[in-house]
Amino acid sequence: MSPIKSNHLLNVAVEAALAAADIVMNSLDTPHIVQHKGATDLVTKTDLESEKIIKSIIQLYFPDHDILAEESSQNINGSDYLWVIDPLDGTTNFVHGYPSFSVSIGLLFQDKLHVGVVVEMPYKKLYSAIVNEGAWCEGIEIRCSKIDSIQDSLFVTGFGYDHDDMWEKGMILFKHFTNISQGVRRLGSAAIDLCHVATGQVDAFWEYGLRPWDTAAGVLIAKESGCKVTDIKGEKYNIYKNNILVTNSHIHEIMLKEISDYLN
Repeated sequence: MSPIKSNHLLNVAVEAALAAADIVMNSLDTPHIVQHKGATDLVTKTDLESEKIIKSIIQLYFPDHDILAEESSQNINGSDYLWVIDPLDGTTNFVHGYPSFSVSIGLLFQDKLHVGVVVEMPYKKLYSAIVNEGAWCEGIEIRCSKIDSIQDSLFVTGFGYDHDDMWEKGMILFKHFTNISQGVRRLGSAAIDLCHVATGQVDAFWEYGLRPWDTAAGVLIAKESGCKVTDIKGEKYNIYKNNILVTNSHIHEIMLKEISDYLN
């Protein structure tokens, strides 16, 4: 069987992401919490409805494809294609009516990132990428920044729900980079963080405690915009790693040295 055309795969991802974004925005005034996965880790009815529509659209076009989604059972059949879905990244922001939150859909083909789509809300801004073909925001090609020093950089980071050793390391780095850069922001949606590095609005992003659906789409968008992506130790990144460092191509090694020196 020949590979499916990338543009068709992207179009399906966009259709699913926009349908899910409509559900999210239509329920913004009524974010019913249905359960707590942890003390502060929320799941709403909207998360579940968003995931349901995404899966139904993907399965309509590609019933044999595998799906890895945050809120429901997985559909794994041994396909070459794996859709990785975060139906509502930034649920806590959504519950409080506070930006930012997003829908994120990444697609792997033979274990390699192939297509990525993120819808940033409440603005419904669409980011997308195809491997080796570039990254776009609202159909306009995007590139990461060219800042070449930490003191001239603006960063973004995030923190997991478990206040464990990784959380402590993240806090240490937050304090350190706030001290030596132009600032560190915390938005609450890793998918959006990655897209903001891709557009050059910020110059780097790091985080511990990540899951595959947090990064599958955004990492490809960042890579295709010219970003460099590794784990926090500088080793090769994949979506199953729980930590990440994404920067423009100029400051990656500088940041790795700062992180190594400060944490070791």
